[in-house]
Amino acid sequence: MTVHTNPLLNEFTTPYESAPFEIIELKHFLPAFKESVEMARTEIDQITDNIEKPNFTNTIEALEYSGHKLDRVASIFFNLNHADTNDEMQALAREVSPMLTEFSNDIIMNEKLFSRVKEVYSQKKDLELSIEQEKLLTDRYKSFVRSGANLEKEKKDQIREISKELSKLTLQFGENVLAATNDFELYITDKKDLSGLPDGIIEAAGAVAKENDKKGWGFTLQFPSYVPFMQYSDIRELREKMFKAYSSRCFNDKYDNQKTLKRIVELRLKRVQLFGYNSYADFVLEERMAKKSNHVINFLTELLDASMPKANEEFNELQEYAKSLGADFKLERWDWAYYAEKLKTDKFDVNDEITRPYFELERVKKGIFSLATRLYGIEFNINPALSKYHEEVDVYEVTNGKGEFLSLLYTDFHPRNSKQGGAWMTSFVDQYRKNGSDHRPHISIVCNFTKPSETKPSLLTFNEVTTFLHEFGHALHGMLSKCTYSSLSGTNVYRDFVELPSQFMENFATQKEWLDDVAEHYETGAKIPGEIVQKIIDSENFLSGYSFVRQISFGLNDMAWHSVTEPVADEVSVFEDKAMSATELFDRVETSCMSTSFSHIFAGGYGAGYYGYKWAEVLDADAFDAFKSTGIFNKEIANSFKENILEKGGSDHPMNLYLKFRGKEPSIEPLLKRSGLK
Repeated sequence: MTVHTNPLLNEFTTPYESAPFEIIELKHFLPAFKESVEMARTEIDQITDNIEKPNFTNTIEALEYSGHKLDRVASIFFNLNHADTNDEMQALAREVSPMLTEFSNDIIMNEKLFSRVKEVYSQKKDLELSIEQEKLLTDRYKSFVRSGANLEKEKKDQIREISKELSKLTLQFGENVLAATNDFELYITDKKDLSGLPDGIIEAAGAVAKENDKKGWGFTLQFPSYVPFMQYSDIRELREKMFKAYSSRCFNDKYDNQKTLKRIVELRLKRVQLFGYNSYADFVLEERMAKKSNHVINFLTELLDASMPKANEEFNELQEYAKSLGADFKLERWDWAYYAEKLKTDKFDVNDEITRPYFELERVKKGIFSLATRLYGIEFNINPALSKYHEEVDVYEVTNGKGEFLSLLYTDFHPRNSKQGGAWMTSFVDQYRKNGSDHRPHISIVCNFTKPSETKPSLLTFNEVTTFLHEFGHALHGMLSKCTYSSLSGTNVYRDFVELPSQFMENFATQKEWLDDVAEHYETGAKIPGEIVQKIIDSENFLSGYSFVRQISFGLNDMAWHSVTEPVADEVSVFEDKAMSATELFDRVETSCMSTSFSHIFAGGYGAGYYGYKWAEVLDADAFDAFKSTGIFNKEIANSFKENILEKGGSDHPMNLYLKFRGKEPSIEPLLKRSGLK
């Protein structure tokens, strides 16, 4: 075995073959990419040069297992580029992305390879394949066809150029959003301008100012700073300033994404029209549970019809409530969170600052881990000896009830300038089986939760608790996978199915049995009082109509951008306004545009798929209904969910998996009832 000076090109001799982050340097990545691409090309050549008749093993499985080292290098690099980046790494990403796109195109456009795949696919009915093998064969064949393998050379060349440009543009879009988010800071030097802000938020803002050698208190557009500022600041002018800064990111500023966005939309459309599709959405949805654009629009419209009346009632109620407190103005967007928080406190005597002391991060983490133990019999043990990419990261060994290794779990909880905003689950290694060996996954959860301060540990808002449960649901999907092929394992499922395990876990946030177990005061150790638990449950549907309409507006905006049949001539903000007009409750803010920072659809994988969050809510509400009817910790139901959903990944069509778990197709009724809309 050749030993390289580049650690990325050697076999990892670490425990569980985990990434040895402490010896990986940025300079290692480019040569590792170049070398591993050539290794992958050799593996492809071995398939196409095989003189044996094409069959499932020597073609489909061989293709599935090719490029292993390249996949490993890419997963490490791009995960770091999201979670702990810098200017040099971003520049390298811009250099590497077209290279990888070119290699991917070379595979897809390889006529000899496609000929072998096509020959095996033509024999599908006679091959006596397992369900998962048939799914792999079908997916692989479709991936070639949907990437241009059947097109004439001129169109193939166009596909290549479009793909390369898109890889650059989507990367640039995300980098701009991160830069614009980090670029804004609000510094307050007059103590009276801190009116209304909780002590913990003020202390955290003081730390921001201190870190940046500034006087006073610093507030940023990162969620743990931005959200509580909008909820609690009594100074309306400052709320307006923060809101306008947040909502205008990459819109008419130095990180402007308008041209980038429109070019992405144009190229996506141009690409699919080469295949004969009318729109990008038509192309994408062909491989989704929703199937067609009109199904998505009808689904979102049905939800909008169900929620808009309640949203209007809520808006009017909040307007009247604000007036009762002396607000002699029409509510603007920067007023909503502020007055909503006050009304919630008045109605239910509960808010984030009342519940926050009971949701200390370490305690919540233990509670979520214990929930997984109770439901699925798995255990989590931290291993400080395992390598990690940042000092704030913890690494856990995950085992089953028999003590057998299941997965590594990396947790990375707090914001920093090198990390993108939001929260996500990802993997360094997906689960797969080969030569009788089960290669277990390495999963990561990355969040931007409230940081600990000099006097307090990390205390979570209720929304952050829910976010933790959400991302942990994705992690369970990855960690519990029992598939043969990595391309079908874990979260490698239809985009409108992938949110089921994550949103399913969110249900526990408002279950008394779980809250009683997890929530303890960080100072006294006292259990959360029963009356506070009840208030959390009672307030579950507070402003649920508004919440529904807001998510639907994002879905409609996404579908509008990706349902066009010709390049968009309108200004970005004008186009967005038209798309979201049916959902609007506020007057337009001229400086605002959400599309230019809508990373989910322009820098992530959710283009023509954002509706999937609501689609999956139907699934998760229906699934949790089965638990509620038998007890939320019911082992039999939990085991069925694990065996039929969490372990199966994308090894079968998602509706088949859901039917095996639930015994029936999902109904929209549990979601409407849970949300107080019916």
